[in-house]
Amino acid sequence: MKSKEKKTYKIKLSIKNILYFMAGIIILLYMFMFYNLYFTNNETYAKETDSEPENIKISEANEIDIDSIINENSKPGYREEITREEQELEYLTTYNVNPDIPKGISYVVKEGRKGTQEITIKRTYHDDQLISEEQIDAVMTKATLNKVVEIGGGKTTSNKKVKVGDNVYVTSDMLSVMSEPNMESKKVATLKTDEKLEVLEITQNWYRVLSSSVEGWVEQECTTYLEPDYEEKINNNESAGQASNQNIQKLSFGMNLNKPSGLSLEQFKKVLTDDKDVNNVFQDNAEYFYYIEKQYNINGLFVAAVGIHESGWGTSKISKNKYNLFGYGAYDSNPYNGAYTFSDYSESIDLIARVFVKYYLNPKGTSIYGGETASGKYYTSPTLSGVNAKYASDKNWANAVYKQMQYLYNKL
Repeated sequence: MKSKEKKTYKIKLSIKNILYFMAGIIILLYMFMFYNLYFTNNETYAKETDSEPENIKISEANEIDIDSIINENSKPGYREEITREEQELEYLTTYNVNPDIPKGISYVVKEGRKGTQEITIKRTYHDDQLISEEQIDAVMTKATLNKVVEIGGGKTTSNKKVKVGDNVYVTSDMLSVMSEPNMESKKVATLKTDEKLEVLEITQNWYRVLSSSVEGWVEQECTTYLEPDYEEKINNNESAGQASNQNIQKLSFGMNLNKPSGLSLEQFKKVLTDDKDVNNVFQDNAEYFYYIEKQYNINGLFVAAVGIHESGWGTSKISKNKYNLFGYGAYDSNPYNGAYTFSDYSESIDLIARVFVKYYLNPKGTSIYGGETASGKYYTSPTLSGVNAKYASDKNWANAVYKQMQYLYNKL
């Protein structure tokens, strides 16, 4: 009996030891896995290669170098800050040539709508004085709607000006009629394309009109005196294109730039045809400097002179590669990459004209194009010196632009 019990005991003891042994192995395996997971470097191995790993970028925005900012802030008297701000995003303007209407005629067929974007700004201060400012990122939060303008491409040229008592016709797809000559007033109706209107009063860029159903104010640029079934006649009695020299604004360094030069379309083409324009950039786009005068009340020769100065008569890299005659959007620290890219020169000409009118040439609250009012954010005076104060870091910018204006005016 004793020997039998002893044998049974040994068998039970062996099973128990085996179970303990297996449990110990499992615990060691878990400990090994835990150590590899949390106490060793996480590395991914692949086949051997001599190439360096590439940085993956998810956008074209400049990377924010935090270490660089810390280093700058460590310098005595210097500090940098990063801020995010919401900013209006200006629409672009597309010009479509209509061969059935005379040269010199332009009207809006689709009105532009601004968008918004969130921009990231890096500002550098020295002794609490701002010494540089750079946009390093931008994210669109509301898309823009581009403006579409038809311009004349016919065989004749018209300089006719609408007078009180004339009839005009709606060109925009949906034209708002306002109670007062501004977009902040009450909207009283919406008119459709080709509706006939009688002009009762003219003020700045607005007509007070009477239609078959409503009376109110509409934007001039969204109408034309041409009847909907207009057919160009070669031997019409319209003015053939040369404006009277009496209508041309007199050139002076202190002249107001928020007034049209008064040149005709043909005169713009004449002064902007030049041997220095080796790529025919200004010659081929002369008409757009004329049309911005009509739409935005700005001296088109001033805008052309800025473009000539900034682009070297259209020969700069930014001008040739990005259709940007003005270096718009370029920062001194990284001008080429910062400069806006346009699909053609007319877009850059139109946009810079609106920027000058809205921010530099008119005091805050002034009624300007498209029913808007001027921001006046950088307004000092509507002169070359006034623009130079906030537009260009080069103190000689105004003199350089005036030199180009003199050159153009002397060709008349």
